[in-house]
Amino acid sequence: QVQLVESGGGLVQAGGSLRLSCAVSGRTFDTMGWFRQAPGEEREFVAAIAWSTYYADSLKGRFAISRDNAKNTVYLQMNSLKPEDTAVYYCAARMGALTTIRHDFAYWGQGTQVTVSS
Repeated sequence: QVQLVESGGGLVQAGGSLRLSCAVSGRTFDTMGWFRQAPGEEREFVAAIAWSTYYADSLKGRFAISRDNAKNTVYLQMNSLKPEDTAVYYCAARMGALTTIRHDFAYWGQGTQVTVSS
């Protein structure tokens, strides 16, 4: 049974940092991604990692995705956080090439709340 479990969310002041983790069990995946969803908004792409990495344009330079294959875990380091980064962050997984398309990811975690205060 495949499970993706996120952790590391919380409340942080603007300018601060958080590191999210996503522990995967059940199998390994070619591509891992992070998405986020703010209240009343669509779920949007944040970052993905396969043999390379890809970021949403607006987040380049502040967010970094990485993975530890030995632990089957993917991370999202978030720096210089802004109130507009407030959202539920979801980990996602798929077999196949890197993509930014939400519907291409077959497996999802339950999400972790990130709140950035001004």
